Amino acid sequence: MAKKLRRHVITMTATAGSGHPGGSLSAADIITALYFKVLRHNPENPQWSDRDRFILSKGHAAPILYAALAEAGYFPVAELATLRKLDSRLQGHTDRRFTPGVEMSAGSLGMGLSFAIGIALAAKLDSKTYRTYALLSDGECEEGQTWEAALSAAHFKAHFKLDNLTAVVDCNGMQLSGWTRDIMNLEPLTRKWQAFGWHIIDIDGHDFDQILSACQRAEKIKDKPTVIIARTIKGKGISFMENNVTFHGNAPTPEEAKKALKELE
Repeated sequence: MAKKLRRHVITMTATAGSGHPGGSLSAADIITALYFKVLRHNPENPQWSDRDRFILSKGHAAPILYAALAEAGYFPVAELATLRKLDSRLQGHTDRRFTPGVEMSAGSLGMGLSFAIGIALAAKLDSKTYRTYALLSDGECEEGQTWEAALSAAHFKAHFKLDNLTAVVDCNGMQLSGWTRDIMNLEPLTRKWQAFGWHIIDIDGHDFDQILSACQRAEKIKDKPTVIIARTIKGKGISFMENNVTFHGNAPTPEEAKKALKELE
């Protein structure tokens, strides 16, 4: 399934001539694990009140989410070909008003964790058992709002204990203009989150056993939220895209797409 989703990302962005393949490919295994093993959700009833919520904070990685939603049955797979077209339900950043299965309209980075905390608080206030998952980029962890949100989530434990919240950081080490270590070094990232009161799980974000085990462990943590630091590779799965900053926000050419699809056979 992860390989199929990666093929969709390549085809979608190449057809559109724009998009963000690099961060979509790095998150492919995380998204696959969540939508096909972890999340409680119902494509036939996207607004099911007891569904688990998934928040794509790194909204530019919309192609990988759309691919998962289509394969899960939220809308026809054929609709993926409309990515970024006028009047399409599949815009460059997610829009919850139009796309079945999308929980948050994305745009500026750094807002998703705050949004997810609100949803997790709502579950506690309403005595609901659904869990909330938020996927962040490591570049977002350079932003102040992310850390304000992280601080508040741990603070609320005295009242609501947001152990129903799991954040996942797609830590691929790259952002728009280069390596995060050169632009704004985040390490030691795990110790930062721990200092903010979160339970930490550090994993290989391309190892399904580790991803699924981390999600299971997070469900058992009480009295505090959990963050999974998923160490990934930008452009994972395509040799010439891996760790290549060019493909952060540039679609593959028709020739590159053909080569990438060949590698994903």
